[in-house]
Amino acid sequence: MGKLVLYGLEPSPPVRACKLTLDALGLQYEYKLVNLLAGEHKTKEFTVKNPQHTVPVLEDDGKFIWESHAICAYLVRRYAKNDALYPKDYFKRALVDQRLHFESGVLFQGCIRNIAIPLFYKNETEVPRSKIDAIYEAYDFLEAFIGNQPYLCGTGITIADYSIVSSVSSLVGLAAIDAKRYPKLNGWLDRMAALPNYQSLNGNGAQMLIDMFSSKITKIV
Repeated sequence: MGKLVLYGLEPSPPVRACKLTLDALGLQYEYKLVNLLAGEHKTKEFTVKNPQHTVPVLEDDGKFIWESHAICAYLVRRYAKNDALYPKDYFKRALVDQRLHFESGVLFQGCIRNIAIPLFYKNETEVPRSKIDAIYEAYDFLEAFIGNQPYLCGTGITIADYSIVSSVSSLVGLAAIDAKRYPKLNGWLDRMAALPNYQSLNGNGAQMLIDMFSSKITKIV
């Protein structure tokens, strides 16, 4: 096995999804911080690794992969002892892929990034109510996805759970999860939070992002 290096920063949900996956696989890796607000992701050195200049980036024996879903899927295919986290069965994998696309397009892009970019890069301080409503709409979908299962794709954890928990745990500071309205989602989040090393791998970083939002937002309009 080559040397694994993960480039990222703690508040980033996609970075935390990769850290949860690496931990689940028992993989040792070096972690290198990249300060986005300081522009370190746009240096020549970093853009050689990732022309899209985003985090996370995984380096595996001198090869570079970016985009958290691609990284997590790669890690399972390359290093897992079985396919539990990313099933080879066509239907089961399609279900995981659907959840991953939902996280990418709806939760991260549609909810987190849609709020974060104006706050952190355009110095806006007010968030339209419609953006908070979009988070609750996403929660409605997740409640339906979980149904009577313990996890998002059935009875066992997959990389979809790691990916989605990284975003949901970052959104609760903007849109609290009412246990009466979302009992399935609330129960799932509790199960994920009970995982070994969850706090250090995801919980602390999620709180950092929540605090960053809180420090910038003056009003929901």
